[in-house]
Amino acid sequence: DVFIKKKLSLHKHSMQIQFADQKQEFNKRPSKIGRRSLSRSISQSSTDSYSSAASYTDSSDDETSPRDKQQKNSKGNGDFCIKNIKQADFGRREIEIAEQEMPALMALRKRAQGEKPLAGAKVVGCTHITAQTAVLMETLSALGAQCRWAACNIYSTQNEVAAALAEGGFSVFAWKGESEDDFWWCIDRCVNVEGWQPNMILDDGGDLTHWIYKKYPNMFKKIKGIVEESVTGVHRLYQLSKAGKLCVPAMNVNDSVTKQKFDNLYCCRESILDGLKRTTDVMFGGKQVVVCGYGEVGKGCCAALKAMGSIVYVTEIDPICALFLLSHCSLCVCSDLFFLFLPPSGNKNVVVREYLDRMKNGCIVCNMGHSNTEIDVASLRTPELTWERVRSQVDHVIWPDGKRIVLLAEGRLLNLSCSTVPTFVLSITATTQALALIELYNAPEGRYKQDVYLLPKKMDEYVASLHLPTFDAHLTELTDEQAKYLGLNKNGPFKPNYYRYGNILFLAVHMVCVRRELMSLM
Repeated sequence: DVFIKKKLSLHKHSMQIQFADQKQEFNKRPSKIGRRSLSRSISQSSTDSYSSAASYTDSSDDETSPRDKQQKNSKGNGDFCIKNIKQADFGRREIEIAEQEMPALMALRKRAQGEKPLAGAKVVGCTHITAQTAVLMETLSALGAQCRWAACNIYSTQNEVAAALAEGGFSVFAWKGESEDDFWWCIDRCVNVEGWQPNMILDDGGDLTHWIYKKYPNMFKKIKGIVEESVTGVHRLYQLSKAGKLCVPAMNVNDSVTKQKFDNLYCCRESILDGLKRTTDVMFGGKQVVVCGYGEVGKGCCAALKAMGSIVYVTEIDPICALFLLSHCSLCVCSDLFFLFLPPSGNKNVVVREYLDRMKNGCIVCNMGHSNTEIDVASLRTPELTWERVRSQVDHVIWPDGKRIVLLAEGRLLNLSCSTVPTFVLSITATTQALALIELYNAPEGRYKQDVYLLPKKMDEYVASLHLPTFDAHLTELTDEQAKYLGLNKNGPFKPNYYRYGNILFLAVHMVCVRRELMSLM
């Protein structure tokens, strides 16, 4: 007993010394810088297992703004502004992975080895700078174009990909976590450069086009056309056209069949769950969800959420969309449910402060639209509400009575701000963008007026055909007699411009089932 008591006494004494040493060691780090470094290291280590495309935090502890840095790539070129050029090797691996899932762009590169359909083209772009965009940019370069690029979203840039592009000689101005001032500064650096003037615009959201109209309207004298891929940007173009202010032809890629039926539907169907899981770790089963709008994006979101067991409600202003959704979802207007998703509407103040005040404690609010206008985030930045950052891209907005809502990506686009998107789907969109640029750049004078156009049906079909080999699919062909009877060219286009394609989502599932049945019989 005496021996045990002595051992316990010694152990207690050693513990006291250990705790005292730990306390003393903790007190050695009272500075804010030390605590910030510790916080950043913990934050970084907790996200290392995720794909780099999610990039919740930057791997560099250097908090100097990229605008204050002097960076050069290995060839001595410094015509770029990114977070960290040292991440280039990592970004190159991300791009190589994306190439495997973008067969059509790789096919365009092979077919362009002899001819350069974009030779002489000077493309200024403003899109999400991701691995998939990098494959598009390098394809445009292989087709003969010169490119300068900025980001269309302050949170969606993959820093390592931007570094790889800069190392490869591209003029890229973007980093994850830009301020609003940084955002417009980067766009200006792309456009306002001595000895280089764009003759083509590739835009996502219309901000680049808006900036040139506002600051450098004389540039449109040499610009041959605009290619726009988002709901918001297309809406702006039609407004310009209606007002008689659109002074160059523009291609509406967003409403091309391949973009609408694949990117808007499939991309959001898969990425909505990914983005929410990464940011909130929430379980979807049994949760009540409000989806504002039942366009292609809304269809994809609803399909994914229903499949996970959520109870889905939809709000609509369009009677045709409302009639269509009634066969799949309940249609009601509620403001006290658990989630609120906002597919892209191109609108503003879809969710206003009044609705936010009525939401339940713990409600998750996020946006699937291009910009941050759908949610009235500005109304939440008032003295009586407290903002608490709990994770990167996750804020708690706390009311005076203690109620809190979870706001993701500060009301900006959820999937590209907080997660990744399916590369194969983006291959379809990127190929459509590339072909639209080729069409506008090479069009003879007079073919396109100063208006907004849809991608020619023949090109839409060509985009789809380039992706069929991935599935080992083979098209049947019309006989001469059949083609004559239908009044069609055997090589297409096979549908008139007014044709409305069916719901490809359910058709694809059906065809897979049919194919399996046929294979089992062989």
